[in-house]
Amino acid sequence: MKPEELIRLALEARARAYAPYSEHAVGCAVLTPDGEVFVGCNVENASYGLTVCAERVALFCAVTAGQRQIAAIAVVSGPGAAMCGACRQVLAEFADEHTRIYLADAESQYRARTLADLLPEAFRLRCPS
Repeated sequence: MKPEELIRLALEARARAYAPYSEHAVGCAVLTPDGEVFVGCNVENASYGLTVCAERVALFCAVTAGQRQIAAIAVVSGPGAAMCGACRQVLAEFADEHTRIYLADAESQYRARTLADLLPEAFRLRCPS
């Protein structure tokens, strides 16, 4: 799938965001290696610590559907915004350091990064040898 299509799906998800407190709507689309796409939007709460980011919503939907690997992810938010640290770490659980991350604004202008760019030396599960 082309980055622009993944971004379009994230933009559609962004339109459903519930962000009455920050007024910062975010949408996300997660692509799996077999071509499935899962979307999410941020959902805020008056108790702000209970707010859930769009990226985690989309990732958790993918996991709920049985997916454990992520091929690419698109995030649409305000100009210059990027994934928070918590979302980067959750992504690292299901993606490798080369996974493409497309960070876009509402006009679909985007910059491409990898997980290694955004989260060098991520915490990883280490299996004993």
